[in-house]
Amino acid sequence: MTLILYGIPNCDTVRKARAWLSERGVDHAFHDYKRQGVPPDRLDAWIGTVGWEALLNRQGTTWRKLDEATKAGIVDAASARALMLANASVIRRPVIERDGRVIAIGFDARAQAALDKV
Repeated sequence: MTLILYGIPNCDTVRKARAWLSERGVDHAFHDYKRQGVPPDRLDAWIGTVGWEALLNRQGTTWRKLDEATKAGIVDAASARALMLANASVIRRPVIERDGRVIAIGFDARAQAALDKV
């Protein structure tokens, strides 16, 4: 059973998730978007599983800094995918997979409940 946490190391939510997993002794790998990029095949799988709307973080600083034309151009999976590949910071974090399947996006009580089953 492989658990992979995808995110950015300086993100508070990612830090909390990593600490939570470590405190519970849950073995996991960390995939750093900044250093390793967003794996296109994984992004496609996430979009197929949870939808681009769930992955796109419209609440974050990165989204708010985008110009209005760019924001208005995000209308479907293809346009969202292109933006997420170009700017990983617009992906809601963390994305947590187990054995190649998404088990959580973000880190809240629901994500913790899903991870408790790991």
